[in-house]
Amino acid sequence: MAEFVRSDPSMWEAVYADPSVPLDRALVRLIIDDQRRLSRRWLYPIARVVSRILVAIISIVKRVLPFRWMPLHTMDVLCVWFLRRFVSPDAVELLIRHFVVETNLVNFIIRNTPVDMEPVTLRPEALSGLGDQAVVEHDVNVYDVLIALDAVQLTRPEKLDFAQLDIPPLDAERGRRRFVRLDIQTALCFMNIPFSMALTVEEYRRAVHSIRFDDSFLEILALVTDDDTFRHWKLAGMSLWMDSNVDVPRMVYRHALVCEYAHARLVKLAGGEYPRQTPAAFD
Repeated sequence: MAEFVRSDPSMWEAVYADPSVPLDRALVRLIIDDQRRLSRRWLYPIARVVSRILVAIISIVKRVLPFRWMPLHTMDVLCVWFLRRFVSPDAVELLIRHFVVETNLVNFIIRNTPVDMEPVTLRPEALSGLGDQAVVEHDVNVYDVLIALDAVQLTRPEKLDFAQLDIPPLDAERGRRRFVRLDIQTALCFMNIPFSMALTVEEYRRAVHSIRFDDSFLEILALVTDDDTFRHWKLAGMSLWMDSNVDVPRMVYRHALVCEYAHARLVKLAGGEYPRQTPAAFD
């Protein structure tokens, strides 16, 4: 009888090699490298708890003192400074990329439905583009397109318009000196604190709830493209489930992955294959 050989496979190698993942290999590598950072292993579990406790306290106190504790401009300046000095360029690139990807998805829906709405323009190409209330605008765009779709019949058009599915070169300021290089999930935990301080209670609730529309967008894309693949990535995140007491950084991270999967599917429908080998820079 042949001797049994115990395999010792690498989880990261398997994730990278997984043929079912529709994302570009350069993007998968970027995500894996970010997840393997020491901050993700050691600091994130602590930051996750601390962030959630502080945000909960802020939310409770804000019901008694319902006004902005911080101007939105100050929040923008603080977050951009934090990203420049404390967050890895890989994580910054993933964050900038998400704004572009979600805008591409929103505009695809606008261009392929008879909705009375102009395409949105939030496509930052540099870290500085995340200022000027980009986070707030990013959430508002989701609500605007859903409300505009109220009286629209969602069916596949005669010809799909795949314009503007590109990802422009993104400047994550890789040459800038950083004190530490946090992963994106740990960074989101810290950034959620000033975010909850700058927004009113209702604005923060609206921002958090926008993530629950992921399943709605996947269903809309499935109907517009007549492609069931989008439905495979649903997670029963019903938009009628009103609850802002959630792990926001974790939900945002999954939201970004869902958007990447949906975007990659549109790119495949447009070009016949998934992009697999785009050049990219790494830390």
